[in-house]
Amino acid sequence: MRRLDSKRTEPLHGTAATRSLERATAAELPPHALMARAGLSIASLTRALAPHARRIWVACGPGNNGGDGLVAATWLHQHSQASGLGLSITTTLVGDLQRLPKDAAHAWKRAQAAGLSLSKAPPDTFDFAIDALLGIGATRPMEGELSEQWDRLVHATAPVLSVDVPSGLKADTGALLDPSSKSQVPAGPRFTLSLLTLKPGLFTAQGRDFAGEVWFDDLAAPMAAMVPPDAWLQGQPGPDFEPALKHATHKGKHGEVLVLGGQSMETDGIGMSGAAILAARAALHAGAGRVYLSLIQATAPSLTWDPVCPELMLRSTSAALSGDLVERSTVVCGCGGGRAVADFLPALLERAPMLVLDADALNAIADNQALQQLLEQRRHRAWTTVVTPHPLEAARLLAATTETVMTDRLASAQSISERWGVICVLKGSGSVISAPGVAPLINASGNGSLATAGTGDVLAGMIGAALASPGKQATALRCVAAAVFQHGHIADHWIKNQGRRHLSASQLATGRSD
Repeated sequence: MRRLDSKRTEPLHGTAATRSLERATAAELPPHALMARAGLSIASLTRALAPHARRIWVACGPGNNGGDGLVAATWLHQHSQASGLGLSITTTLVGDLQRLPKDAAHAWKRAQAAGLSLSKAPPDTFDFAIDALLGIGATRPMEGELSEQWDRLVHATAPVLSVDVPSGLKADTGALLDPSSKSQVPAGPRFTLSLLTLKPGLFTAQGRDFAGEVWFDDLAAPMAAMVPPDAWLQGQPGPDFEPALKHATHKGKHGEVLVLGGQSMETDGIGMSGAAILAARAALHAGAGRVYLSLIQATAPSLTWDPVCPELMLRSTSAALSGDLVERSTVVCGCGGGRAVADFLPALLERAPMLVLDADALNAIADNQALQQLLEQRRHRAWTTVVTPHPLEAARLLAATTETVMTDRLASAQSISERWGVICVLKGSGSVISAPGVAPLINASGNGSLATAGTGDVLAGMIGAALASPGKQATALRCVAAAVFQHGHIADHWIKNQGRRHLSASQLATGRSD
């Protein structure tokens, strides 16, 4: 058993793969042995997380998840008796005892033999709770007593340990079974012990809020490595990703980034120059050798240099599109581009081998069939295209609704990648990074401090710099994933070092967390 952190890249398995592995593992073991291992693991983690807890509530549901909870309650009960600690173990079970699955029914018989009894209602107060109401097989919103106990757990200020997945959370997607519950956030410390496999839903959508700190026990199932993962939890890039800097080098060998966007006030009274400036600053601080900034301005340029980052080289849009700058740079387009950015997209789509499309560039493509055709043609040239939509922009690209996108973030990102032949970064809690024909990645870093204006522009610039660097021996997908991780990693260290919740995009763009 181990606690997960953001340093490791981990395979993730959905419900179907987990069920398959569960059947194969159980077939190699004596009857009920797999549930016995799970229950012991839950009990052991409970004692480790809450060594001083004296009143423990074990909330069991009508399936095998509840059976795991019964085994854990039995272990805790026996430990209390053997040690003389006098723990109060309140065990509830929602459902008909006569209809329990075989393994859960066996767990109940063992619990009875150990002297464990069921309570008709949860305790009035408790120091620690085990959520074993529903597991990965749940498909319908909870009702009646099940819903009441779930609500009690969600609003509990005491620590809660969920078995396999938090009850009511879809293991494959991170969406809640009852969409009306998505506004709720657990009140107290939360932990989840994922058993046998790690589930994708723990790390994206509502998963991270409800799962809390995730632990993993593979239950000594050696066949796990034989089951192809449905996704990957993308951790910190290894030391091989960033090669040592050579002494005999110059800025031209560290890649070039061109940022085109930032519509000025003169265009239609809406000024968004700051978005493009943030992207350019982020690309510079992320290591690009040269960064060119081309602002969309209706009249003579009002900004000729950046006093914060004078290293940025400003170009008019006509100068940026002349010569071979578009061909030799990684182009980042769309940040604060407004409606005016659509005029520049045909040239960029037709000329830029490395192209990052964000924000208004995506909106323009979603509304224009001709631009969509140009985007599709890029895949036949083996050019790299990265799109970085938030859920609403993703919905526009898919001609769907935001709710549909959020119902299955992994499938939505993969649909965009397959439809357009692009690398897609679907932003949000547990950003999803997908590419055609490969299992998607879920970013392991980041937190709610990134929910401020401009942080997406910073991400686009960081991705541009990662793609532009010629020294990394990595695929474009790996470069993009590394940039997404670093973006969240800065925010994680900001919270750790500063102890503050607010992180501005300007601070994020510096690449520093101190």
